[in-house]
Amino acid sequence: MNLPELAGSLLVVLGMPFFLAGTVGLIRFPDVLTRLHAVTKADNLGLGLVVLGLLLQADSWEMACRLLLIWLMVLLGSATACHLVAQSALKRGIKPWPKP
Repeated sequence: MNLPELAGSLLVVLGMPFFLAGTVGLIRFPDVLTRLHAVTKADNLGLGLVVLGLLLQADSWEMACRLLLIWLMVLLGSATACHLVAQSALKRGIKPWPKP
């Protein structure tokens, strides 16, 4: 195994705990806004590490561009969906979790 493959595999493995943390946050956090924060932040960082790891292992520039385009589309979709869900929750009168 050469250095780019090893580094790519390490980055993919490092991205996985962020997906797990986002999922745990989605299940465990008390209100809509904190759940959205957990999912969008953790999953976007996890996906970034996974895509970076896959970029190091990409066979061609075409594959690298596809990976970057997928990452960009997920980032835009995630931000848009998060904003729409938060806006809908606030319009429905769902209050944020109070500070202790």
